[in-house]
Amino acid sequence: MAADQGAHAPTGTLEIDGKTYKLPLRHGTAGPDVVDIGKLYGQAGLFTYDPGFTSTAACESKITYVDGEAGHLLYRGYPVEDLVARGDFLETCYLLLYGELPTVKQKHDFDDKVTRHTMVHEQMVRFYQGFRRDSHPMAVMVGSVGAMSAFYHDSTDIADPHQRMLACIRMIAKMPTIAAMAHKYTTGQPFVYPKNDLSYAGNFLRMCFSVPFEEYKVNEVLARAMDRIFILHADNEQGASTSTVRLAGSSGANPFACIAAGVACLWGPAHGGANEAALKMLTAIGTPERIPEFIARAKNPDDPFRLLGFGHRVYKSYDPRAALMRDICREVLAETGGDPLFDVALELERAAMTDQYFVEKKLFPNLDFYSGLTLRAMGFPPAMFTAVFSLARTAGWIAQWMEMIADPSQKIGRPRQLYTGATRREYVPVGRRG
Repeated sequence: MAADQGAHAPTGTLEIDGKTYKLPLRHGTAGPDVVDIGKLYGQAGLFTYDPGFTSTAACESKITYVDGEAGHLLYRGYPVEDLVARGDFLETCYLLLYGELPTVKQKHDFDDKVTRHTMVHEQMVRFYQGFRRDSHPMAVMVGSVGAMSAFYHDSTDIADPHQRMLACIRMIAKMPTIAAMAHKYTTGQPFVYPKNDLSYAGNFLRMCFSVPFEEYKVNEVLARAMDRIFILHADNEQGASTSTVRLAGSSGANPFACIAAGVACLWGPAHGGANEAALKMLTAIGTPERIPEFIARAKNPDDPFRLLGFGHRVYKSYDPRAALMRDICREVLAETGGDPLFDVALELERAAMTDQYFVEKKLFPNLDFYSGLTLRAMGFPPAMFTAVFSLARTAGWIAQWMEMIADPSQKIGRPRQLYTGATRREYVPVGRRG
């Protein structure tokens, strides 16, 4: 129980139609305080109305904190910039799961456990063959991740702490294999099995891009870039897909089903698909000379065009992930030969950031603005962008799921509604209707 939940916890007063109601106030370690409305309906017979949950805290969490005004992202208190600069993705996974950075021995043991679980059940190879060859990789991902519960019965009992942790390790370990298999299947190439002497990111690149008739050598620049991309995407507080995982988990569903629900939610163009949309916009602009035209269109209220990859529900200053992704993109392009659209992106950012219209509306570049360019330069088709995102976000999803399962105050999610439909009507048999 938090320190402000006891008998002397602070309260706020809500007045409605001359009646007052005392509601507990709760204080986190950072961010806005919250009003606990859990008993409001019982006291006043009222629900709150908050479409999109823009002002609602649906859970208590110690995992990730976003300071949207200052532009900070913390994983367990550590700035994402430090983790990107000094750590690796599996260290970040350990941090999200266990709450602390690992010791040397803990890191070695965790890396070894993940490495030993990278293969998927051989029968899943036949499962993939049930999809059309032109299936979207995310369609394959949703089905394959959900199907894991049919293959790994020894890690679906959520009441068993050992099985819960085994499910976490399996999800982190197998997602690169599942994503790479989705890519290979939709391109008509044979699957590539994981190789245990490679890094997590290097192994993923090899499974995506190696072919049987050529020796594949991992490009360490690209592997390090891929690893940092994973870190940047690992978690972002209670986003739509994370909330979906928690909501599915609140029913007691097995972890594989919960993560599959998160994958499905991430597929949406307003969430994980935003980087592909931003890349399409940059392609449509084409050259830096056309940027003033598109800036003017974005400012015109009668024009449906909007700058994609700008603005964020939470970040109201420069998204720290965007600056890091821009640097990663520059490194990748230096290795792969460049992309004229990167110059378009840089000039578009400069033009928007010096335009008072965008500054006043706090429309700054977000993570998606540069990530599509980066992934394309690494060889991924646009259809795979969201699959890579889901691979990385699995670390955050599974940590959030674990936290939710261990929360004694957790209840099955059941949002209420403001009903505006017809009231009770009399049924008239079909023969008597005019």
